[in-house]
Amino acid sequence: MGAPVAAPKPKPKPAAPSATEPVRRTSAPQNRGAARTPQAAPVMSRPAAPRAAETADPSPVLGVTTIDADRIVGQQDVELVAEGGAVLRRDGAVLTADRITYREALDEVDAEGNVELRRGEDRLSGPKVRMRMDEQTGELQTPSYEIHRISRKGGIERPVTGSGQASVIRFEGENQYRLEDATWSTCQPQDPDWYIKAGELDLDYDREVGVARDSTVVFKDTPIFYMPWVEFPLVAQRKSGFLPPTFGTSNKSGVELTVPYYWNIAPNYDATLVPRYISRRGLQLGGQYRYLTDDMQGTMSAEWLNGDSVTGQSNRAAGSIRHQQTFGYGFSGSLDLNGVSDKEYFEDLSSRLAVAAQTSLLRQAVLSYSSGDWWSASAMVQSFQTLSGDEPYRRLPRLALGGDRSVWGGGEFNLNTEYVRFAHPDAGKPEGDRITLNPTIQWPLGTSAYTLTPKFGVHYTRYDLSTPLTVGKESVTRAVPTFSLDSSVVFERDATWGGRDMIQTMEPRLYYAYVPYRDQSDIPNFDSGLFDFNFAQIFSENIFSGGDRIANANQLTAAVTSRFIDAETGAERLRMAVGQRFYFEDQRVALNTTSDAGERTNRRSDFLAALGGRIGEITTLDTAWQYNPEDSQTERFSADLRFQPGFAKVVNLGYRYTRDVLRDIDISAQWPISGRWYGVARYNRSLRDHRVTEALGGLEYNADCWVFRVVLHRFATNAEDVTQAIFLQLELNGLASVGSSPLDLLRRTVGGYGTINQPMADPVFGRE
Repeated sequence: MGAPVAAPKPKPKPAAPSATEPVRRTSAPQNRGAARTPQAAPVMSRPAAPRAAETADPSPVLGVTTIDADRIVGQQDVELVAEGGAVLRRDGAVLTADRITYREALDEVDAEGNVELRRGEDRLSGPKVRMRMDEQTGELQTPSYEIHRISRKGGIERPVTGSGQASVIRFEGENQYRLEDATWSTCQPQDPDWYIKAGELDLDYDREVGVARDSTVVFKDTPIFYMPWVEFPLVAQRKSGFLPPTFGTSNKSGVELTVPYYWNIAPNYDATLVPRYISRRGLQLGGQYRYLTDDMQGTMSAEWLNGDSVTGQSNRAAGSIRHQQTFGYGFSGSLDLNGVSDKEYFEDLSSRLAVAAQTSLLRQAVLSYSSGDWWSASAMVQSFQTLSGDEPYRRLPRLALGGDRSVWGGGEFNLNTEYVRFAHPDAGKPEGDRITLNPTIQWPLGTSAYTLTPKFGVHYTRYDLSTPLTVGKESVTRAVPTFSLDSSVVFERDATWGGRDMIQTMEPRLYYAYVPYRDQSDIPNFDSGLFDFNFAQIFSENIFSGGDRIANANQLTAAVTSRFIDAETGAERLRMAVGQRFYFEDQRVALNTTSDAGERTNRRSDFLAALGGRIGEITTLDTAWQYNPEDSQTERFSADLRFQPGFAKVVNLGYRYTRDVLRDIDISAQWPISGRWYGVARYNRSLRDHRVTEALGGLEYNADCWVFRVVLHRFATNAEDVTQAIFLQLELNGLASVGSSPLDLLRRTVGGYGTINQPMADPVFGRE
């Protein structure tokens, strides 16, 4: 046994009260499971320090227990009693109390009176604690606690604090806590807006999981739902268990209630079961399975409605499989299968425009190979489920071989080859095989100030048709040479704009293309369409997409672009462009195979102009104009103005015009209203049809640890059909989201929308 230690000799009593000098006692390091040799600990005194500062040992040594107090009595290796501002330190943990009793032989400590235990930023306090320091076991009576951790998701780190109170907290090892009659919340510890109230609460900060038994979620002193057992994330990670219910309403479905169950199978596998009650239609069962490994990833989802009370249909269902995989040795593959039981499925059962407006569902499988050198190959089968409009052709299969490599003199050689078998479900449609060979070579010449790029190519195509367009002509070949010459010059000068130094450029560009005419009236149109006329298209050789139509061309495109570039940062602040194409012969190739009449006889195209960029520190503008000089009319015009002075402060004004097709105005905004309230809205109206195409209005409230959103949405998928929906969401930070999330809708409809409280946990299937 160690020698007894006498208490410090009292000093003469001063005339005025003064603090007693503290005494520090240090025990030797201990090895668990081995015999200890008792050692006398040094006794030293030092000036008293404020208790709030007693949070860390300036030079901690692992395994060493240090005690400071105004008075220390007892015997080394037996029991020490520290009173008056007592502080015990051990391996980064700091225990403060009015009185601390430490039994070194058992490595056990009793503390009472204003007890506070700190480790890093974690803090637990109460009137009395008993614990074994080395094993970190024991219990703290009627505690208040704060446990701090960092959530890491998507490359973003965010602090998460769990706090609450209990009748008792039991320490069951490092990072393991068991509480009785406890609360837990991510709000500020004083008067939290929401919390979990549980009869028994387990906090496992190794697995970052909390388990509550006989629990209730309380919001603003009002219980909102009861859970007999729930497992929840402590640091906003995915955990198995029932998720809070979601609910919403729409004119198509009535009231909707979903009670999802999340199964965290493994760190790279999970599943969500989603039963959904639809008051007007019935009970729908749904689910999603996700997986991610070193060489593959994917998602499988499905939903099924046994019987629709509105339409009388049975077995309405939807499903999706999306898979990507790397096989090694340059091989990879993907699978994308989507389908629904009937064409009106999304329109009837979805309250989201992006889903309800789908017209076709892709069904595709791809196998690819990349040599790692200059060439690659792929094989694909593709079809669609058409919900509205014309049925597209199926590719059964498509085989492709392509490559790019440098050749003599700085040239660039490109090869595109393709074999496709086209099939169609309609018996009257032509079918057949198409083989395409399209080699090109170009030589980029010039410097950073100017460029000159000649390009030569040949487009060879062979068709073997089962249903020929011309009697007796089952095999058709077409060979079309192509030539283009692209040239540009860049001029620069110093300028000032808005009080900032700028570099202004002037960039004229000329692009000449020549493609001779080939008769294509006996070739069916499997996959060709007319490209949109814009600045990208006027610098291309062919006005048609796909491989069935190659337009004759003898044309010159002239354009000028001017940019203002910030001289200090190099950022582009403003861009202006004008351009026009000039034709030297008529267009003689048309999409319609029944007539080979040309679609254009004029000698110049529509005039294009664009202006866009940051016209002020908080204002951006993007405009485009297409003007028909033959008719002296505007064909298309669009303008978008965005005013965004800060986060969650944005106003968008838009106008769209297409001659004889549409004339729309589009207004959207997100803005703080008062205090913590934010407003969000969008209004899209067709001036041509005199009707609202889409409208949205909502409110958001951002508290310290929760967010509330209510959004009303109305959209029309056609002139006769309108869908109306209400989204209600209560998001409890770090725990869950209750209700139907409108976040995906708000991001899509309000440009520049700022999520005032970015969700930290993964969304429930189909809810965001």
